Amino acid sequence: MAAFEDSSFSLERFTGLVRLFPLPNLVMFPHVLQPLHVFEPRYREMLQDALADDQLIAMALLSPGWEADYEGRPPVSPMACLGRIISHHQLEDGSYNVLLLGIERVRLIRELEPSKSFREAEVQICEDFYPPEAAAQRAALHRSLGKSLLKALPLVPQAREQLDQLMAADLPLGVLADIISYLLDIDLREKESLLAECDVHVRAKKLLLHLKATASDSAATRQSAVLFPPDFSPN
Repeated sequence: MAAFEDSSFSLERFTGLVRLFPLPNLVMFPHVLQPLHVFEPRYREMLQDALADDQLIAMALLSPGWEADYEGRPPVSPMACLGRIISHHQLEDGSYNVLLLGIERVRLIRELEPSKSFREAEVQICEDFYPPEAAAQRAALHRSLGKSLLKALPLVPQAREQLDQLMAADLPLGVLADIISYLLDIDLREKESLLAECDVHVRAKKLLLHLKATASDSAATRQSAVLFPPDFSPN
């Protein structure tokens, strides 16, 4: 579910402190919209705190072994995605359905001492890096991503229409790579690696390898199309 930009976010006003929302089954990327179902009391409080303030939440992937301490503060990936709450709806049972827009990659510097039921951290914004010496390769990488994505998708009219819209938007290479990384049905740790890569050209080349592998697995490509747009991700 592509969104591309959030013009309301200001780097100058960003304090570097975030509410941390760690999940075991989701790697969020900038420029996309993620539905979330928030039901745990600590994350309801986190959402209410965000809505009363800057509407920002950082989505992080829980590290392997999180099951032993899920109710506590298990380790998370050092790279996360800062997101802004675009819409929310509280259900009768007190839980929320939320739509979160990915804004920026952030690297966790340190986690704050507990003062609330949810976790908080200090982070650093990590902007896309385009190697100047490789500018001539950018257009070729952009075309290769489009062609490889076309091969990876099954012959489903809706999927092809979405791809046509995506490619017609003439997006920067980094934005296109993030959207495809989010949509692609690959291992979470592979997605984590793509999120952690700030060099856009390196990220695009890694993604091309995944797309080629996905194109050779018809079952995986069929499933990835069915899941677009994705369902709500529960906490």
